[in-house]
Amino acid sequence: MGFAVMSLTQAAADRVKTLLMAASGAEGIRVSIKKGGCAGMEYAIDLATEVNPKDDRIERDGAVVFVAPEAVLYLLGTEMDYEVTKLRSGFTFNNPNQTSSCGCGESVELKPADLAKLAAEGNPVVRAG
Repeated sequence: MGFAVMSLTQAAADRVKTLLMAASGAEGIRVSIKKGGCAGMEYAIDLATEVNPKDDRIERDGAVVFVAPEAVLYLLGTEMDYEVTKLRSGFTFNNPNQTSSCGCGESVELKPADLAKLAAEGNPVVRAG
């Protein structure tokens, strides 16, 4: 059995399922990273209408999230959540690879995960050999 690059909270899984029920032909949502914003990078979330065999697939309670291959090293160990406040609602990312974010919270600075450190700590995310 493989490992999950990211985990989903129950709130995130519930929101993903709601989005998929409303979107005809969607296989899941795809999380990726793109250059942009004042901090340099942004999380991107799109409906996945086609499955890319190179994507990592994460499932929780029927919610399907695909992680784009170019984002994997930046998202290792990340927990995806969904929060609703009085002023906004949306997906949030608790990412150990995030080094900073801009003042408005729309963009982040990310570093690739340190695979050697993760392996030395016995992290199940990193497979030896």
